[in-house]
Amino acid sequence: MDTEESEGDGDKSREHVVPGSDEELDTPDVRGYDFRGEFDLREMLDAYATTGFQATHLAEAVDIVERMREDDAQVYLTFTSNIVSSGLRECVAHLVREGHVDVLITTSGSIAEDVIKTKKPFKMGEWDADEAALRERGINRLGNIYVPSDRYVWLEEYLYDFFDDFFDEEKVRTPTEFSRELGKTLDDEDSVLKQAADNDVPVYCPALTDAEVGNFLYYYRQRDDTPDNIGIEILDDYDALIDEGMLADTTGLIAVGGGVPKHHAIMTNLFRGGADYAVYISTGMEGDGSLSGAPPNEAVSWGKIKEESTNYTQVQAEATLVLPLLVAGAFGT
Repeated sequence: MDTEESEGDGDKSREHVVPGSDEELDTPDVRGYDFRGEFDLREMLDAYATTGFQATHLAEAVDIVERMREDDAQVYLTFTSNIVSSGLRECVAHLVREGHVDVLITTSGSIAEDVIKTKKPFKMGEWDADEAALRERGINRLGNIYVPSDRYVWLEEYLYDFFDDFFDEEKVRTPTEFSRELGKTLDDEDSVLKQAADNDVPVYCPALTDAEVGNFLYYYRQRDDTPDNIGIEILDDYDALIDEGMLADTTGLIAVGGGVPKHHAIMTNLFRGGADYAVYISTGMEGDGSLSGAPPNEAVSWGKIKEESTNYTQVQAEATLVLPLLVAGAFGT
């Protein structure tokens, strides 16, 4: 092969490796926060917009929540029980206390654990533990959080006393009534249920029996002195949640995690033509077709979120890392 032919092949291969481009993009430069000088949290969060990856989605989430507030949207906060298991309980209580959210939708475990934490804290543990040994010691593991079983012994007695009063005058009650009346009995300022009761924020829990509350209701009904006709009615709450959304001029969703709480929010917003704003914080995988992993644009196809170019986003990250930053950015002073 002569030199001229070799140089020609080299030029062709270089076009594959370095194709080049004459186009100048008009999007912002990728640039992170400059840590020189005095640290400023707000400026760091603003810099997330051009940091890339999930940081940019978090910056979008802050912007969307700020727009919810500017539009005086009715804000739904949905979360699963692991949020209350963790130190995010205080974060949720803060949002309720300061009047930043109007509707809570959660799971039964959140209610049980919120009550327990008013008197008996959860403890830090280890991910890598001898599970059989923990069982022998009466310790339940939630990730790297330990919950001794005596917490549930205490909760059982607390709830039995509460059930007596709760079902005394009315035998069939709703989950929102359950959460409100239970919250009134608590004296911990970091309690989500107490703050919700004090600030007239409804706590919807469509799957109220799916945790210790359900277990203890079952045992409570087995007692000889318990009336047979007590029960929990969920349809009235569903009606109320739909009606609440229908009456709102604007709605915004902050869905922390997936499951029933997330779907209850978007499903009831379907009746009003979809939510106006939505922010998802999730580690769910879209590829399995589950609701927990479904991104907000999938909800658009169902009419559960309205279609606009910048009214929704999803931060694909674990909530304990993200929610405090979202609260600082969108609700901070």
